[in-house]
Amino acid sequence: MRPQLSICIFLHSNQIAESLTRLLVNERYSVSSFTSEAEFLHFVESKKQQLDCLILEDDPAWQPVASHLRQEVIVLPAVIVDVSQPQINNDEMPANPTISAVEVAMSQRSAVVDEAVLSCFYHSAEVRVSTAQFNQITDFIHQALTEFLSLSPYGDLTRPASGGNSAATSLTQHLLLQQQRRLSEKLRERLGYLGVYYKRNPQGFLRHLPPAERREFLDSLKADYREIVLSYFSDDNNLNQKIDNFVNIAFFADVPVTNIVEIHMELMDDFAKQLKLEGRNEEILLDYRLTLIDTIAHLCEMYRRSLPQES
Repeated sequence: MRPQLSICIFLHSNQIAESLTRLLVNERYSVSSFTSEAEFLHFVESKKQQLDCLILEDDPAWQPVASHLRQEVIVLPAVIVDVSQPQINNDEMPANPTISAVEVAMSQRSAVVDEAVLSCFYHSAEVRVSTAQFNQITDFIHQALTEFLSLSPYGDLTRPASGGNSAATSLTQHLLLQQQRRLSEKLRERLGYLGVYYKRNPQGFLRHLPPAERREFLDSLKADYREIVLSYFSDDNNLNQKIDNFVNIAFFADVPVTNIVEIHMELMDDFAKQLKLEGRNEEILLDYRLTLIDTIAHLCEMYRRSLPQES
């Protein structure tokens, strides 16, 4: 049986929460719902490694809750419910019935981007929904997962920038990457699940990142690959997991294979220089061509399995 996605709801209204729960409780989702701030925070802090998405109410009185989550570096995919939004008029819906509520919301968001930036409740990858759009809540959850997986760990979680010391920033980057890897692995186990996994966000692609972020990303990727190389011929039981994590990141950032080859060659040059200084033979590095072949093979398999499954 494929793993369920774990959803946590935190709303004022029991009635609205129950309505959402009825829509979500099935073989795809495991749902927990809270109206108490203390109970919600206790649950999220204890289950943060298992949770896949939060559904929160956009209430100014609960802004400290969102701030607390960020302070504790608990960053998860999020759907923000605006209960103050008026009901959607049917005349305002698109004529094409195949256009989902998510697509409508995304087109509306592009017209009011400045307002959206200022109204960020939890983090910059959150997705907003009104109660009138609950019949499309699964679409919004899928969008939240996609946005979260493309959230850059090297940018600000909120806009405008929140600042913070470098140590705290480094911890946030590390924990966010960990959470993205955990979620991507879970989705990989459910490959084909409503097409979420293979719908990557082009905004998160390496070629679209600003130069400074691109350099940071590649440096981080090189550090991850270095770990793989150093443990490749050892008895490291986590080697396959390390390769999978590396490939997941490369896949979602649409990293060209040429960049991975460049990273490999740069590392081999670094190791060769070190071996020369130590007076040792550098021919041993030829064996690590297997590491490169293995990694690229994993990436090719990722692309193969990410194609929509035929029914």
